[in-house]
Amino acid sequence: MVSDNIRNTDTTEFAHVLLPAAAWGEKDGTVTNSERRISRQRAFLPLPGDAKPDWWIVNEVAKRMGFASAFDYAGPDAVFREHAELSAFENGGTRDFNLTGLMDMDADEYNQFKPVQWPFPSKHKTDTARMFANGRFFTPSGKARMLPIAPRAPAHQTCDASPLVFNTGRIRDQWHTMTRTGKTAKLLAHIEESFVEMHPQDMQHAHLQDGQLATIHNEHGEMLARVKASPEQRPGSVFSPIHWSRQFTAKGRVGVLINAVTDPISGQPEFKHAPVNVQPFPAEWHGFVISRKPFPDDPYDYWARIPRNGYWRHELADAVPAGNWSGIMRQYFSQDGDWIEMKDSGARRYRSALLVDGRLEALCFFERDATSLPPRHWLESLFEKNKITDADRITLLTGRPGKSTPDAGRIICACFGVGETTLLEAIANGVDSVEALGIKLKAGTNCGSCIPELKSLLSTSKVASEKSGVLEASA
Repeated sequence: MVSDNIRNTDTTEFAHVLLPAAAWGEKDGTVTNSERRISRQRAFLPLPGDAKPDWWIVNEVAKRMGFASAFDYAGPDAVFREHAELSAFENGGTRDFNLTGLMDMDADEYNQFKPVQWPFPSKHKTDTARMFANGRFFTPSGKARMLPIAPRAPAHQTCDASPLVFNTGRIRDQWHTMTRTGKTAKLLAHIEESFVEMHPQDMQHAHLQDGQLATIHNEHGEMLARVKASPEQRPGSVFSPIHWSRQFTAKGRVGVLINAVTDPISGQPEFKHAPVNVQPFPAEWHGFVISRKPFPDDPYDYWARIPRNGYWRHELADAVPAGNWSGIMRQYFSQDGDWIEMKDSGARRYRSALLVDGRLEALCFFERDATSLPPRHWLESLFEKNKITDADRITLLTGRPGKSTPDAGRIICACFGVGETTLLEAIANGVDSVEALGIKLKAGTNCGSCIPELKSLLSTSKVASEKSGVLEASA
């Protein structure tokens, strides 16, 4: 049994019973933040479909299991009162968590509840802003209790078979396993696929190129990801983000490589140290499909599913030679329209586009070599149009716009859709600071998470300009 507000996740695929839960903006209750402040939370969106709050779901399941007398809550206020009562149970000042002063609130008082910080032992006592200011702690002696920890090395060390340390963490635009953030095209505009970041020295040793697909494996499992070169990555260590699940990529889950070793006190797994090997993935072909309906990508060794605004992009690769792409495309996108095709059997190249009444419905590019594939930014922009122009149609299967059509390049500022090419052009024309880029293009003026990359572009451009000036002077 699973309760979730997202229908398709790696967990819900195993559920025998799936209960539709309310999302954060649909819930009514209280929330406690990291400074121990309890606030009243009110829903600002109606419950969609059959979705219900967590407390209601637990209540009704318990009743059907025969525990109706213990689960007779009439609303979130009743749940909170019991929560406060439990904090007071056998608590004669021996525990810091104490909500005694809130356990007698009626429904009206609960609705008018003002934020407070716990401990809140009495209605007549103000909330506690700073803990332990009196030098006393909630231990039998009243003194702080220090836990002596003996440092230890990671449980598994690198070896000839697994010479690299695998580190995991977050990236700027995603949250946990992307069950919600992965549905937002804007948040996938910056980094679209899972990756393994490596120092160029390690890449050279492993015979890998930037952007190439690689297999990351050890005795526990295997994942597939694109290689991302970074001189800032420590040699001997590689990094991959934690966010990609089976919903978005074939083998992008970092958890398959993590050792079953946990900290004896916190229970935290060794997410930051797993010995691995990284090797080139022996792909026979690479390609992508952009279409207004999802493409069946599961049969292929590597796929990455990237939702866009009203369409999808699928990055694909396989170790098995390609089949009849023309037949596959025409069978799946079996609708009236105009097909434009380009085939080169010798180069193992196939490109096609389907247009219906001048509107682009599907587009596919397949190559033997991934470096022969064009950038996706301009091609994706054509799906934003109700009808493409004759000039776009002429250059469509080349994958690149004509000289009169600008290509913004890889998205750097997701908030305002500002691409790398646009930023570099502005820098080349004299825009020389993050603030100036913000004034001219809005980049970095909303959430600010792209500012480090803006600084990097400015720095790189400055170095390139200085080198160019030195060469000109020496000439």
